[in-house]
Amino acid sequence: MSGAGKFGAPEHLIVNGKRLDGRGLMDMRPLTLEVGMVHHSNGSAVFKFGNTYALAAVQGPRETHPKWMADPLKAVLRCKYFMAPFATTERSRPGTNRRSTEISKVITAALANVVFLEDYPKAAIDIFAEILEANASTRCAGLNAAAMALADAGIPMRDLVSCVSIGKIEGQIALDIAGAEDNFGEVDCAIATVGGSDRVVLLQMDGIVTREEFSKLLKFGAEGCAKVYEKQKEALRKRYAIEAKESGQ
Repeated sequence: MSGAGKFGAPEHLIVNGKRLDGRGLMDMRPLTLEVGMVHHSNGSAVFKFGNTYALAAVQGPRETHPKWMADPLKAVLRCKYFMAPFATTERSRPGTNRRSTEISKVITAALANVVFLEDYPKAAIDIFAEILEANASTRCAGLNAAAMALADAGIPMRDLVSCVSIGKIEGQIALDIAGAEDNFGEVDCAIATVGGSDRVVLLQMDGIVTREEFSKLLKFGAEGCAKVYEKQKEALRKRYAIEAKESGQ
């Protein structure tokens, strides 16, 4: 492990082939998933990458307000992503900002690829994704939780959307960027796919890579999304297995 000043970059992000938290380059942080804990919503889910904690809840389909926003041909899908003031070491101002507005639009656009909006004309489907604790990859955690919450709400979808971050640190491609890697790495990329496949519905990247490195980012990112997808399905199956048992079916 390499030391660093309180506000400075660590001397190294990779030491003896390991990242600062002990992971290998293609290792993700421990994943924690839970479905159906917000009882006054139509669907809800928690998704965690290590200490990055996202909670999502869905309300709808329901009547669209304001009414002028209603679409006579399909549902209006709306997502509000926001970060709790206590989510990071520095308290942030409550409410929306440019970053939360941008991520809200990104999550909405990714999920619009899979939700059968035409099934609910004039209705609204609202998703609320809150980051309760942040240690990088927050938009990925928020999107994963939102996809699971939609499934928990019974919203018809082509499949789940799964998202991971992948980047370059000290010249090497690494999966699930966290901590100092987010602040001091060379590249940070968020990628989301549908149903554990190679169909990409979100790709955002900060930094510069070669053509070869970009191909690796896509390949390893899609593999990471496939792992997340399996965990999402497992959490949803567990939720409904418990529900079926409690109802005596």
